Amino acid sequence: MLSDLPDDDPWPQERQRIGTRIRDARIHHNLTQEAVVLAIPMNRGYYQDIEAGKANPTLNTLLSIADAIGVPLADLVR
Repeated sequence: MLSDLPDDDPWPQERQRIGTRIRDARIHHNLTQEAVVLAIPMNRGYYQDIEAGKANPTLNTLLSIADAIGVPLADLVR
């Protein structure tokens, strides 16, 4: 999934911050990565890349993750 990122990507730090917020929210709600990917469903490797800030998820994907964790999308992207 890294192939969708351009070489001159201006957003790696912001993706990392969002990934960290997703991970923190998931842990706060006592969820495993496996529980989230099964609820969506999604490939676990891609989900791991999102939490690591290495993937560029769509808005629909972020909405699905927020819903699976049980938080508003705004909490993950602010």
